Formats: sequence, structure tokens, C-alpha cells
Amino acid sequence: MTTDNALPWTDATALDEVPDDDVTSVQLDGRDIALYKVEGTVFATDNTCTHGHARLCDGFLEGHEIECPLHQGKFDVRDGTPTCAPVTEALRCYPVRIEGGRVFLQLPG
Repeated sequence: MTTDNALPWTDATALDEVPDDDVTSVQLDGRDIALYKVEGTVFATDNTCTHGHARLCDGFLEGHEIECPLHQGKFDVRDGTPTCAPVTEALRCYPVRIEGGRVFLQLPG
């Protein structure tokens, strides 16, 4: 995932609102976004499974994999890659920046 220097950074939430080794969600600019903190690093993806349209924040995070609560498909939260059937389409990921105890995301226009 690369950052686009032309896109602004959007304040998503306080860093301490993203639980360690777990997932939460935020609503930003009409998007439902899942935030994950794994080993101290925050990742951001769309919050909707590409297979079953379930909210990933209701799923189970183990290491860098989020499991969809509907059909148990899995994605790597670092790059959105599907890692387990039945999912085949990757999740959209968003660049993350931490600054002043806040989580910022770059969202496409």
C-alpha cells in the first residue's frame, strides 16, 4: 500500500480507542472502516467482507488475520489479501499515520 501525497490525512480516532490485538470500527466520510492494532501497529481496511457483506469488526482477529463472522473467510489486515476460502476478493486498505496520540487515515476522494 502506498500513500498519495496529494490526499489529505483524516483524523479517525484516538490511538487508545484502538484495542491491542483486536478490531474496532469508525465511520469516516461515509465509509465504514475497520481499525486493527497488531503488535502495536495500526492497520485500516474496509469494514465489510468482500464475500458475505458482514462487518469485520464483529469478526475474530488472530495475529494479522481477521476472520469474517458470517462465513469464516479470512483476510490479512496488512494488505487486504484473502487468506482463506470462501473469500477471493481483497479488502481495500488505507494508509495509516499516528501523530500526537491520534490515528489518521488517507481516504480516496
